[in-house]
Amino acid sequence: MGAAYAAQRNDDAGPSAHVAVSRLSPWLRHRLLTEDEVIAAAHKAHGPGLSKKFVQEVLWRTYWKGWLEQRPRVWQDYQADLASLLPGTADEVATVAAGRTGIACMDAWASELVETGYLHNHARMWFASIWCFTLRLPWQCGADLFLRHLRDADAASNTLSWRWVGGLQTRGKHYVARAENIARFTGGRFNPVGELNEAPAPLPPTTLEPLKPLAFPSAPPAGKVALLLHEDDLLPETLPLGPSHVVAIGGFASPAARSPLGCPSLAADWTNGALTDGLRRASHHFNVPARRITDIARWAEATACKIVVTPYAPVGWTADRLTTIEGQLAARGIRLHRILRPWDYDRWPHAKAGFFAFSEAVSHAEFNTSKTQVSIEPD
Repeated sequence: MGAAYAAQRNDDAGPSAHVAVSRLSPWLRHRLLTEDEVIAAAHKAHGPGLSKKFVQEVLWRTYWKGWLEQRPRVWQDYQADLASLLPGTADEVATVAAGRTGIACMDAWASELVETGYLHNHARMWFASIWCFTLRLPWQCGADLFLRHLRDADAASNTLSWRWVGGLQTRGKHYVARAENIARFTGGRFNPVGELNEAPAPLPPTTLEPLKPLAFPSAPPAGKVALLLHEDDLLPETLPLGPSHVVAIGGFASPAARSPLGCPSLAADWTNGALTDGLRRASHHFNVPARRITDIARWAEATACKIVVTPYAPVGWTADRLTTIEGQLAARGIRLHRILRPWDYDRWPHAKAGFFAFSEAVSHAEFNTSKTQVSIEPD
């Protein structure tokens, strides 16, 4: 998290040698660890100066979530585009996923992705650039390939990072994979000279929706509640529940909802294992039995609680599922109340424009999160 990370984080020496990066992303993604917890550890070990680059990379995750939260149609458009694009690109996508493009680096990264559920961040950038500009495949289908296989698959980070590579996030500024850069940062393992399109134009721009205002209403409810855990936040011990008294605990995960093509067992098993772990800790913390549930409305009704509290799920497939669940609960006279962590409450509103303006606005308050326990309700 310190000087070694800052100096070597871009080096991709191969699957068995990712030693200069933390590889904490799957745990952060599912909030088995929280951003403030990890940043505090970095500061304690290395001080704010030497850990600055690591902290900045953690803040990218928060920035992407806040940015997409204020522009949810980007996720909706991605899903709609994907549904129309996947059938016509199935053969090309399968060729890349099987490591049969003939570009050695691309084939190696595809194999690592499929076999391990992980890919070094620099390799993800190269992969996305080659996908878009050399193979000329739709970025949406590449983003979908990542979502299906990555253990740290995240709707905001994944979707917006692919858009960034294509030049859709920062208009006219795209990321171009170059043979010299790949050779240098892979230690000569790969050198695709003459194989890449190194002078592409950015992808055609799209029209962004106006910013959607963020709404942060009432604090958690007092009295007896049922707690519904999901894969987006599995650290119930630190969830700001205020006066809520948890008397029942259930949980669900929907890894197959990441993609129209589902989710392979490696990534799905990791997500389901994370949920099992979260439920076990929740049961111990609240001294209440906890179990995975499928019929959530029926479970909620059986608890006799009029309110189900759940960690806030940012834009993505879990949030989509919660919207459906909310309607099912309402039909039974039960209210779904989303709980938002102070970390998100304090930082998401700053994610209106570019990352560096966001980083400057929030960096002075990395540990000064709001003391108020807040929740967020739908508009």
